[in-house]
Amino acid sequence: MRFPSLLPAALALLLTTASCSQAQSDTSEKGDKKAKNAKGGDRRKDKTAASEVQGLVKVGSLKGVVPESSGLAQAPKAGHYYSFGDDGNRPILYEITGTGEGAGKLDVPADNTDWESLSRDGQGNYYIGDCGNNESTRHDLRIIKFRPDTPAKAGIIAFQYPDQNEFPPKKKQRNFDCEASLWHDGRVWLFTKDRGQSSTSNVYSVPDQPGDYTAKKVGAIAIPGQVTDAALRPDGRRLVLLGRGELFILDGNSWADILKATPRQVALTGAGQTEGAVFKDDKTLLISTEQGGLFEYTLP
Repeated sequence: MRFPSLLPAALALLLTTASCSQAQSDTSEKGDKKAKNAKGGDRRKDKTAASEVQGLVKVGSLKGVVPESSGLAQAPKAGHYYSFGDDGNRPILYEITGTGEGAGKLDVPADNTDWESLSRDGQGNYYIGDCGNNESTRHDLRIIKFRPDTPAKAGIIAFQYPDQNEFPPKKKQRNFDCEASLWHDGRVWLFTKDRGQSSTSNVYSVPDQPGDYTAKKVGAIAIPGQVTDAALRPDGRRLVLLGRGELFILDGNSWADILKATPRQVALTGAGQTEGAVFKDDKTLLISTEQGGLFEYTLP
């Protein structure tokens, strides 16, 4: 009767097997998570993440309507908006409703080198920021000014930065990519997307009339992110700088005060690569993503 002497060995084998099984299970779970992350994360979670951000609501989709939406502006018709595709897409403004339905197209007689932003003034003129500059190598930065009723008469506001002397500069100094611009008080204002390491959005401005200019450097805003669009509230007292999956709010009683304000950061977790923003009303932003999402965000 030697069975009792086998019990410790059997028990040890049992514990070892369970331990290995658990380790394999943990490894499998980690592998699954890595696989999901490699493919862009858990899509089911992505779909519901936006609902977890207070005030953020998905209101429509631009898929099949606007290819890689990179900006937004109010269209002449109330409740309608213009958007456009990123670089490599056709030079077209797509008119959409507030829920993403297509409502028309407008051909613009200008190349889309790297369109990144869109705004309008109080007289019905629109300004397309063709100043995307990922590698800080462009010598042909420009803003296209036009009216929707006479697009063939588009004018060009060409500009260069006063502080760029190398094309490209060193990687840590590449802060000459601009994906955010807006019209205000007779000038077009440019907010750079810092591709260096300073976490700073430099602010420049140029006149709103066609011509060739050296932009005026106005200042800089400490932004812990990369700016992809800009929107100014109609009363001129709140500026919103959009980032990728986040936004920054600057308030002030004047434009000068706003540019000196400390930004308040708001996470838009789950929205995706947010690229376009426009005020729908004083408290609500309409936000588009490059993946085709269309959201409303109620500002705090």
